[in-house]
Amino acid sequence: MKRFIGFVTKEFYHIFRDKRTMFILFGMPMVQIMLFGFAITNEINNVNIAVFDQSKDSETQQIINKISASKYFKIVNQITHEAQIESVFRTGKVKAVLVFEKDFIQNLQNKKTVKVQVITDATDPNMANTITNYINAILQNYSQEINKNVKPVYQIQTQTQLYYNQELKSVFTFVPGVMTVILMLVSAMMTSISITREKEMGTMEVLLVSPIKPFQVVIGKVFPYIFLSIINAAIILLLGVFVFEMPIEGSLFLLVLESILFIITALSLGILISTIAQSQQTAMMFSLAGLMLPVIILSGFIFPISSMPLPLQILSNIIPAKWFIIIIKAIMLKGATIQTIWKETLILIGMTVLFIAISIKKYKIRLE
Repeated sequence: MKRFIGFVTKEFYHIFRDKRTMFILFGMPMVQIMLFGFAITNEINNVNIAVFDQSKDSETQQIINKISASKYFKIVNQITHEAQIESVFRTGKVKAVLVFEKDFIQNLQNKKTVKVQVITDATDPNMANTITNYINAILQNYSQEINKNVKPVYQIQTQTQLYYNQELKSVFTFVPGVMTVILMLVSAMMTSISITREKEMGTMEVLLVSPIKPFQVVIGKVFPYIFLSIINAAIILLLGVFVFEMPIEGSLFLLVLESILFIITALSLGILISTIAQSQQTAMMFSLAGLMLPVIILSGFIFPISSMPLPLQILSNIIPAKWFIIIIKAIMLKGATIQTIWKETLILIGMTVLFIAISIKKYKIRLE
């Protein structure tokens, strides 16, 4: 029995001594519960909306104040012309536009009925429905307040209009999201495993001291995966268009270029992971555990980023998948041009350059 107790004690000692094992046992569960607890929610908070007030009277101002005072919405734009509605949606700055009809207070007093139009960006159907329901609830609450001592009662009716996805097809959200997740995980994982395999076998040092320069070694290792990932992206797009009837409103050429840029970004992230990992198993763990949760949760694929706590919103900015989902939805559903998505494109380019620069520096240090 003493031998058995000694053996168990030794095993505990080895586990507590291994930092990676301790991280998997205690660190990963803590990270996961924090992410799931704060990020996974069906509620909305601080959603950017715009207002098109054609009446500009005291009644509409009270409604606008009531909506902006809630924690759910943030009014970031005051529209003056109907033509501006399309442009604000195309840039992705707002998720909904509230339209008040002309002579709002006169119609309310004389006809006892007015209409408020709620126009939502339905590229995310669940969020569009939630926004509409929240605004309806606020308007109903306001109606109850003004109807306390009024007979006949005033009625504020809402009209709903959907942009880009009038049938509220969830596939319009899932095809871009699944494409992003697959390209990120496959590209990063395959690249990191490919390079760490060389390190495990001891051939990476041989390659680095060869006449080929370090950056040529790294680029040469990932070059085949660029073409394989492009084929993967093409298959996903073809299935989305011909099987699920996913539209491509924008330029197909721009969509291909942006997809290639994201693939290169994912591959460069795989290179960066390979500089940290010393074995294929570690590289796979980093790629799956370190990328899958952030990509799915913090990219805006399933859960709205605006509803997350501020630290997670800031953290989401370093997730390349977030920017690619914005790009691909804008091109496929909104018909966006490079003038609309140039900021997101520059962010992906900057991330790619940063990942590659750090990786090459790491390998040069190893060589020295």
